[in-house]
Amino acid sequence: MTGLKAAVRVHRRIAEIGATDWDGCAAGPGREVNPFVAYDFLDILEQSGCVSERTGWAPQHLTVEDDDGAVAAVAPLYLKSHSQGEYIFDHAWADAYERAGGRYYPKVVAASPFSPVTGPRLIVRADIDPAEGRGKLLGGALTLCERFGASTLGVNFATREEWEFMGRQGLLRRQNQQYHWLNPGYASFDDFLAVLSSGRRKTIRRERREAAADLDIVRLTGADLTEDHWDAFFAFYMDTGARKWGRPYLNRAFFSLLGERMAGRVLLVMARRGGRWIAGALNLIGSDCLFGRNWGCLEEVPFLHFELCYYQAIDFAIETGLARVEAGAQGQHKIARGYLPCAVYSAHYIADPALRAPVARFLEEERRGVQAEMDWLAEEYSPFREVSA
Repeated sequence: MTGLKAAVRVHRRIAEIGATDWDGCAAGPGREVNPFVAYDFLDILEQSGCVSERTGWAPQHLTVEDDDGAVAAVAPLYLKSHSQGEYIFDHAWADAYERAGGRYYPKVVAASPFSPVTGPRLIVRADIDPAEGRGKLLGGALTLCERFGASTLGVNFATREEWEFMGRQGLLRRQNQQYHWLNPGYASFDDFLAVLSSGRRKTIRRERREAAADLDIVRLTGADLTEDHWDAFFAFYMDTGARKWGRPYLNRAFFSLLGERMAGRVLLVMARRGGRWIAGALNLIGSDCLFGRNWGCLEEVPFLHFELCYYQAIDFAIETGLARVEAGAQGQHKIARGYLPCAVYSAHYIADPALRAPVARFLEEERRGVQAEMDWLAEEYSPFREVSA
């Protein structure tokens, strides 16, 4: 395999690296396409101003070059002045540390901003030894922590392989759960319903029927997306964001740039009544997965959230042959709709031993608890009917 240079470079904008070099690592031959670590997505966040030093997400992206001077490994890295928009919750750690007289911020995170989506974070070109590339990127991130006096490094929603690698390097490992729908090869939505218990089949059919009554539900992707659609969806997004967390993370410019540069990776599911858009759900399309992200509505309709976010996503995944749907963070109600518990991972370096030791004990207990809950939820609440041996 090709060797790597010792130096790790830091870039204050992803544009300094460029699409060819970034995607040559993140989306090379044989790689599953994950739109949340694609150059376009991360650059759109910066170009729109959603990600910047002003918003508390100061880019510090890392690159490592091979012996020929070509970019061979990259990491989406940010210097943070708060913990919002990460979905790996460390607020209790910050509060405890600062009550004890410590300074928790700034901190460093490797992540796709505002996106609770598993994907590579220590991203190594396919012809490079993964352990060597990850080791250099991780070493660079830790050096950056020291340079900025950062309290922690968090590598959020990493792949399991990266998670295990970072554990071997001494980072603390955290496990949480989401709810994902898996497609073993259904030919239709009815095929999916056929493997559910009779009660769940009836409930889902009723929910879909009631949600769609008097509404026009459409799926939009590629050239079908217009600024009018984004205007409507942004209103939904702002309403949901204001009610949930007070300050939505994404601005209107982000959605225009997303439609301009990534329309082929966008699935917008919209509901209309009498010519007026009333609700919508935004998804991004990977090579093997549909990623559900944002939802909003201006009119309360029973079960419409389930229809636009879960059932339409399943329909689309079956029709296009995608292997799974990841419906975002939280929500045990997803289990009844066929989305089962799946583990998600993060890894953490904590500089101060006085904070590291109690967090390590907490994470060990938390991992056991999360795994036990996942097993219990899958056994007790699975909507799938039991098949006799």
